[in-house]
Amino acid sequence: MLAGVCGGLGTYFNIDPVIIRLLWVLAIFAAGTGVLAYIIAWIIIPEEPITPQP
Repeated sequence: MLAGVCGGLGTYFNIDPVIIRLLWVLAIFAAGTGVLAYIIAWIIIPEEPITPQP
């Protein structure tokens, strides 16, 4: 919810973003690398283009 990483990945892979968020939390508690991975994904994943409203 912070940067939309999980929501964007959920949309891309057609998976509920809650599942991705839970996996990310498990990665944070398991090895602590989840925070670093989230920051890297935040930087690497491009923003969704803004579509003009008719």
